[in-house]
Amino acid sequence: MYDGSRVTDAVDYWTHRENLKKAVAVVRGRAPERFRWRRAVGGVSLSIGKLRGRDRLLVEEPVRELVLDLDDGLLRREVVIDARRAGVDFDRGEVLRRYTLRDLQGLAAETGTDLSRLGKHVRLPAGAEHAIDTAGAIVIARALADHFRSRAQHLLLQVPDPDGPEPLMLHHKIMLERADRDRAESQRWLGLAKRLLG
Repeated sequence: MYDGSRVTDAVDYWTHRENLKKAVAVVRGRAPERFRWRRAVGGVSLSIGKLRGRDRLLVEEPVRELVLDLDDGLLRREVVIDARRAGVDFDRGEVLRRYTLRDLQGLAAETGTDLSRLGKHVRLPAGAEHAIDTAGAIVIARALADHFRSRAQHLLLQVPDPDGPEPLMLHHKIMLERADRDRAESQRWLGLAKRLLG
């Protein structure tokens, strides 16, 4: 890969050839920014998530150090969350705020979210004073927000335009009510994710 290539293309090239050391060298050699560079690190994280043992450690630690050294706090947090989505944990309490299960229960009560939904996808500790996986909780909360938003949009697309010639039938009104509930649920999960980000 030549030096003038886009960082995402260079990382794709080396990850497809299973040469993660070269992919890591590419992201280390480019200036960090919130768009292509972040996507490139996400691609490296996805490849790291498939590795095990010593092979994983040799690639994960240099990327983790690079992420922790970022000056841009927002970029650092989002890269950590992207990595967690890929099954890689770059944060050991240095980037995201630490919460206990009791803290999470309080935030869930404030935002009106059901923790049993979250618990189906991310392991929650047994004790109220034990730390939660903050990045994992944010990933799932955002995914649930996206799910409910998509469901609301899908329902709205099936309902005729209220200003159009076709009258709204009873089942259309029920669909609109359901879409409103799903949209509100999406906002609640998004609110929880934002609160966890601090």
